[in-house]
Amino acid sequence: MNATLIKRLFKIISSGNINDLQKIAKTIIEEESKKGHTKLVSELNKILASNSELNPRNTNRELPEKSKDYIDRVDSNSIQEKHFSTLPKNARYDFPLGTYIETTKLEHEMILPNDIEERFKRIEKEYAARDRLALYGLLPRKKILLYGQPGCGKTLGAQRLAWNTGLPLIKVRFDSIVSSYLGETATNLRKLFEVATQSPCLLFFDEFDSVAQSRKSNQEVGEIRRVVNSFLQLLDEYNAPGLLVAATNLDEQLDPAVWRRFDDVFEIPKPGPDELVKLIKMTISSIGYNTIDWEKIVEETNGFSAAQMVRSSRDAAKRVILDGNNIIRTEDLIKAIRENGGAR
Repeated sequence: MNATLIKRLFKIISSGNINDLQKIAKTIIEEESKKGHTKLVSELNKILASNSELNPRNTNRELPEKSKDYIDRVDSNSIQEKHFSTLPKNARYDFPLGTYIETTKLEHEMILPNDIEERFKRIEKEYAARDRLALYGLLPRKKILLYGQPGCGKTLGAQRLAWNTGLPLIKVRFDSIVSSYLGETATNLRKLFEVATQSPCLLFFDEFDSVAQSRKSNQEVGEIRRVVNSFLQLLDEYNAPGLLVAATNLDEQLDPAVWRRFDDVFEIPKPGPDELVKLIKMTISSIGYNTIDWEKIVEETNGFSAAQMVRSSRDAAKRVILDGNNIIRTEDLIKAIRENGGAR
């Protein structure tokens, strides 16, 4: 906390003005949020929420743990909105270059093989311990490249990282970024990197191959090569307080020089039999289900992506509810699975 804030705080304490105390408390929280101290922000919000004088929303009843977490997310989200509500725009068409995804709207529950789950956890732990690592001259993993087939959870992985680190997620809009005019694409990219430098966030490049495709391709024009060169330079210089996550299902088309620019690169595979069953159980957990023939379900879903499995499970649940039932049976799941491309 800077000297000006400390002086203001002491003056307000001496005056005993509750309204001013509320304002200075929120200002302090905003300052810490800008620095990326998400855990501290959460703790400060909890302290503020527990004081009936400083927080008019507070009641004497004890809130469930999930409700407390939601309030913390909402408080943090309102602070983030102030910073990211006006993202830079494409100068030619006045479109925003990115989309801010509210923290409370992030999907973050994933079912992954143990080795991939550990890699996600390692990124999250290193980010949480970044100050401690800095004492030893070490840096956390900050630039992450996820690749894999469509529907396997790359976008969900980025949302999960944003949720677990408390970082606001900025999804890059390639329809605004990419321009046919000389130099505009690189300029747009530079603007977004500047946003990430100014305030901690998770900058997410989905369909990453759009701006990082191989410069060796004979089909690409000189402008694409310039864009890739600019992007490589921005990656080299990236030293923002948040995270940068890129995702692609066309990893073979990425420029060879891209791979070594990232601190961690790993594939998110299609779910195996165990993961498929866990995905179904998680998706239909709010509805009862009868004795399910899991072997039959696994046989029907051979080769399914996580997205296909979740969609099939939700379709089965909706059909059961609309039919006036509250129990999902094996045949309900199989019917939905086959509609979504499963075994015939």
